[in-house]
Amino acid sequence: MHQYMGEMWTRMWKTNSEELKEKAMTWRKEPTIHRIERPSRLDRAHKLGFKAKQGIIVIRTKVGRGGMRKQRPTSGRRPKHMGVVRIKQTENMRRVAERRVNEKYPNMEVLGSYFLYKDGKNIWYEIILVDPAHPSIAKDVEFKKRLRAFAK
Repeated sequence: MHQYMGEMWTRMWKTNSEELKEKAMTWRKEPTIHRIERPSRLDRAHKLGFKAKQGIIVIRTKVGRGGMRKQRPTSGRRPKHMGVVRIKQTENMRRVAERRVNEKYPNMEVLGSYFLYKDGKNIWYEIILVDPAHPSIAKDVEFKKRLRAFAK
């Protein structure tokens, strides 16, 4: 079943299906970092370790596309607000998305992320976060091992 889901997503990307375009239209109207109930690509989410249990959340985020080199504004602004500083050529957009989500949810740890869609302006990713302090996660032996591996 999961293999079929992956093939379906690949087919939708290759043909640039209308269904995917409609989804992207609704995603554009959402906030940049948006918590969702369940993952869009269940096959990828399960491969990364997603389980439908408390303490695990899924976030859909969009990152702006375009050149890594932006011109600095000529007016007197501080570097933080120029939009030039935090995007680097050595860091790919998926890592940028993970970092931004991790800044918004500081008590959670990133379990993994996967690509959803890209258009002319944005790239969308879904990021799976785990709360290591949640009792259902703290009791789960598999997640304990996985979170220890991330900490190192």
